[in-house]
Amino acid sequence: MSLFKTEYDSQPDDFLEKSMSLVASALSDPSRISILCALMDGRAWTATELSAVAGIAASTTSGHLTRLLSNGLVICLTQGRHRYYSLAGHHIAGLLENLMGVSMHTHASPTPRTPVCLRYARTCYDHLAGELAVKIYDFMLQEKWLEADGTALTTAGKSQFQNVGAVLNPRPRRKACCPCLDWSERRFHLGGDAGSALMMLFLQKEWITRVQGYREVKVTKSGRMAISRLFSLNLS
Repeated sequence: MSLFKTEYDSQPDDFLEKSMSLVASALSDPSRISILCALMDGRAWTATELSAVAGIAASTTSGHLTRLLSNGLVICLTQGRHRYYSLAGHHIAGLLENLMGVSMHTHASPTPRTPVCLRYARTCYDHLAGELAVKIYDFMLQEKWLEADGTALTTAGKSQFQNVGAVLNPRPRRKACCPCLDWSERRFHLGGDAGSALMMLFLQKEWITRVQGYREVKVTKSGRMAISRLFSLNLS
């Protein structure tokens, strides 16, 4: 008989089930979902900004944020007199993206109802999503920048990232590279540290610009030319 007990063993038998139900309950309100979707653009928002996005009163927003905080879905950062809210991490963004995919699923062939501009290019927390991101991912697989399962950059891929100026973290605290299921395209785009590095490059080069208050991003004229050249795409 083992004399050692894990932390989980010391919890009540239904601890995990209750914890999951609390998180599910926190996600059950449309206003809280609106708040979380706004935070999917990777930026920190004030409660006032979030109340405007969700279309609810400031006092109501405060209650929703407290619920999301208590369940570990968002974090709060204080800077001077201001408080900023953001998603608690990449794992929460992944959870929301997967939830979107499940919510859109039907047994028949789905008819896309996502706005065209959002479906084409948007943020998925700190990396690029949408039709454009899927095409870039397909190119990287075809040109063997990525391993066949998409879980790592190849030596050639790392070299290509360095050549274009995308800075990779040598010791990432999360997955260095991973396929992320795109909920509107139902195919993969690039996630992980590599996906973040690529979107950061696009923003720094002003190849894409954010749309204030939304997840949508716009591809600039110089961006269309550069992205077309780098990834052999026709973006005209």
